[in-house]
Amino acid sequence: MTAPPRPTRSPIRAGHQPPATRTASLSLRRLNRWQAEGLQEDLADLYEESCATVPGREYRGRQNFLRRLTRDIWRPGFAMLTAEAPDLVGCAYGFPVPRDGSWWSGFRGTLPKDVEQLTASGRVFAISGMLVRPTERHQGLADRLQERLLTDHRALLGATLVDRTHRAACAGFQSRGWRSIGLVYRPPGPAVLRALVLPRGEPTAAELDP
Repeated sequence: MTAPPRPTRSPIRAGHQPPATRTASLSLRRLNRWQAEGLQEDLADLYEESCATVPGREYRGRQNFLRRLTRDIWRPGFAMLTAEAPDLVGCAYGFPVPRDGSWWSGFRGTLPKDVEQLTASGRVFAISGMLVRPTERHQGLADRLQERLLTDHRALLGATLVDRTHRAACAGFQSRGWRSIGLVYRPPGPAVLRALVLPRGEPTAAELDP
């Protein structure tokens, strides 16, 4: 997932400085994997602007983001939602969690029964990426993106994995109603991920209306 919010904002591409405030109405747009592929460099710009990186490792952080994004784009059922005003100010993307439970591989302990049952029913959707421009963080954009993405896929449970050391990112999800259910260990490497879920009810007809 994304790293915690960075305290200061850096420019993205040369010659392009993002506006300090939004002056146009915001619209949400659904993208398929082909459209997302064509937007990768813009998404990497947004990643650099919205996520913390260790000084001197910005290039590596960008390349790692692009590598993860490419991997997710080719997962079955991948979907992306972008927010534009009119330039790109946010996005959320993910994919349905496989019914066989393989996505939970490495979970420490016993997976909660309700999570296991919803996974087997195909009603769990994993949000693998969430990016929001710093100027939009207090506008409720992250809430809109996650709700729209989960509603579009009729998910009864949202799921995400966040690096345990990224406390700000974990806190951000929990402030939006997500709850921690345990830790996931994913080799190779020492990374320990916190598993977060967001219980939801059946979407209404009004919520499904674009």
